[in-house]
Amino acid sequence: MKKVLILGVNGFIGHHLSKRILATTDWEVYGMDMNSDRITELLGHPRMHFFEGDITINKEWVEYHVKKCDVILPLVAIATPSTYVQAPLRVFELDFEANLPIVRSAAKYGKHLIFPSTSEVYGMSQDAEFDPENSELVYGPINKPRWIYACAKQLMDRVIWGYGMEGLNFTLFRPFNWIGAGLDSIHTPKEGSSRVLTQFFGHIVRGETISLVDGGAQKRAFTYVDDGVDALMRIIENKDGKATGQIYNVGNPVNNYSIRELAAMMLKLAAEYPEYAAGAQKVQIVETSSGAYYGAGYQDVQNRVPKIENTREDLGWAPTTGMADALRHIFDAYRGQVALACGLVE
Repeated sequence: MKKVLILGVNGFIGHHLSKRILATTDWEVYGMDMNSDRITELLGHPRMHFFEGDITINKEWVEYHVKKCDVILPLVAIATPSTYVQAPLRVFELDFEANLPIVRSAAKYGKHLIFPSTSEVYGMSQDAEFDPENSELVYGPINKPRWIYACAKQLMDRVIWGYGMEGLNFTLFRPFNWIGAGLDSIHTPKEGSSRVLTQFFGHIVRGETISLVDGGAQKRAFTYVDDGVDALMRIIENKDGKATGQIYNVGNPVNNYSIRELAAMMLKLAAEYPEYAAGAQKVQIVETSSGAYYGAGYQDVQNRVPKIENTREDLGWAPTTGMADALRHIFDAYRGQVALACGLVE
């Protein structure tokens, strides 16, 4: 019976992973977060142990539970592009500095550290597929603070790799645009406050204009969260130690669509739902510049496709959810919240 520590347990990945662990294994979940709204239904479970806290404050609790548990997943991070541009120091302080003591504790107590790297770590690589072992990591100039997130994550990857050279049992996983219910709040109308799919969904629900940054030609490989969690479960299990010392892209190269195509797919699907159709009819699509939308410090990646051969081979894993099904699952999940979202138009 594994004891799994999930820091950021109420987050997008954290709450989906906790739900899967409790439903399909005999593992114990020890979770910390500042909120518990996404995991309310799990709090009464006998194998769910939740502590309301902050990794930057409750450091003794964190270290005690790193020592107590078998597997450590530090999932606390800022991962919204608008914050990279507007508050880069906050991103560095939380994503790198606050997580470094956790990494060191995992090394000190000999635990399996499963750390969330990011698809952004590849930056503006020109490779057709991003290869965790061979792709070069390409970032823009210092006056583009958008890259502080990728840079902080890359540095943490390198630190963890260094601890691995000294015996740390680690696995790095790089999520490629995981999507699903609970990604961000659809009730937040502010531009750039959430990731693209949630942003578009909120606009559709409220009948607002959708802005395509720089025309929306940039592509992303979208991955349904259930597929991502499947991979994580296999990494946690770590059968025959196969995942130790590995870097895994966890993404679906088949679901590679432009942001413009995403908007069109979502509007078409919304028209099929009585709850969403009226809002969708009011939506207009406009183009805007990245400078106007995010600020002058933004740069984008035109294509971001994962190479997943080692993820498939080592873990016996493959993504199975196509884009149409992924979007439908999300639309189904929010059917009961439409009125609440509509009431939040600024």
